[in-house]
Parts: sequence; structure tokens; C-alpha cells
Amino acid sequence: MGTTVLLVEDDPGVVEIARTYLAHDGHNVLVANDGLEGLRLARENDPDLLVLDLMLPKLNGEEVCRVLREESDVPIVMLTARYSEEDRLAGLDLGADDYITKPYSPRELCARVRAVLRRVARQDGEGRKTVVRYRDITVDQDQRLASIGERDLSLTPTEFRLLVMFVSDPGRTFTRDQIIDRAFGYDFDGFDRTVDAHVSHLRRKLEAGDEPRYIHTVYEVGYRFGDAKV
Repeated sequence: MGTTVLLVEDDPGVVEIARTYLAHDGHNVLVANDGLEGLRLARENDPDLLVLDLMLPKLNGEEVCRVLREESDVPIVMLTARYSEEDRLAGLDLGADDYITKPYSPRELCARVRAVLRRVARQDGEGRKTVVRYRDITVDQDQRLASIGERDLSLTPTEFRLLVMFVSDPGRTFTRDQIIDRAFGYDFDGFDRTVDAHVSHLRRKLEAGDEPRYIHTVYEVGYRFGDAKV
């Protein structure tokens, strides 16, 4: 049984090509032509991944992503004509796992979908029975839950992977390339600012004040979580 991909897109030409390529790649493809229908199908069918346009009728893609991130950790690949770096970072900030700009190659779309699904599968297969802790942070990989003290953390899938990486090896300094390898996967073709954006979002959810308590920037190298190893 193949994975189920929900394609939320209102352009019939894009739908036809994307659905054909995704189906040929072994996925069961559901299609929604507006944001409200996309939300309904996502809730009713629990897909393995969403391919989500941003400029949609009835409810735009940003709102669809925002609502789903409050309800689910389903992987989301944004597919949009918005191509600036700021647009991409804004999409990732909402909780998207990847971002593809139009015009696009349908073969690239399939490759990105496979890459995101592999990253999720790899995370599911690594230490699912393990609960990792650092100070007052607890991460339950099996339940996909994270908390700091008595406060539950609302994390995107990428932020969760980052936190697992950091908490599992406190005191270690990770370069951006190492973060890409561990939290994003070999297929990730992003750039340093994308990594920095995800780390910054995670830091804001962990830190209460201006002084970093958990995530420290190591100038011209990367990031360290917790106290340095000696």
C-alpha cells in the first residue's frame, strides 16, 4: 500500500501534471482545489504528506498550514509562485518541511516528496522507545511530545528533529552541515539561512529571556546546545 499524498492546488494544469507524476511514483493522490477542502480532506484522510499551494481560494495556504500545525505534524511541502528568500523563510516559519517555487520540475517535486518522507521515516525508526532529557526539557520520541518543565512545546516536525538532535548530545557544537545531515537529511538542498531560521524558531520556543540558556551560537561554526563539553 503506497503512501497518501494530499495535493491542495487550484490550477488544473498543475494538478494534472503533479497528480500524474506523484501517482507514477507510487503515491495515492488526493486532490483539493481550495483551502477549505484541503483542510477537510486532511482531517478526514490523515495523509502521509501535503503538497500545498499558497494562493488558494476560500482559505489561503498559509492559514491551512497554520491550522494543520496546531492539529497535526503531517509533513508539508509548499508549492508556490512566491520565490523570494523572505517568502521561503516565512513558509518554513509556518511549519513547512520544504518549499518549491513555480515554475517547477515535476520530477523535482517527486524527489522532494520522497526526501521528506524518508526523513520522517528515519526519525520514526530511530529510538522510538527513547525518552531523552536535558535539565528541565523532556522529549518523548515515541509519542512525539516535548516539554520544558510543566509546559508542553508546540513544535513543527523540523523543530522536533532539531530538539532531539540537540538534547541527545548536549554540549556538542554542531556545524550547519551536521545539522542538515542529522535534522534535514542528505537530500536537503537548503541554505544556511534556512537552518538559522529553524534554529531561531526553536530557540524562541525554549528560551524565556534574552540570554540564551539552551541554544548558543558558535560564531562562524554553528550551534551548541547546553554547556560546552570539557
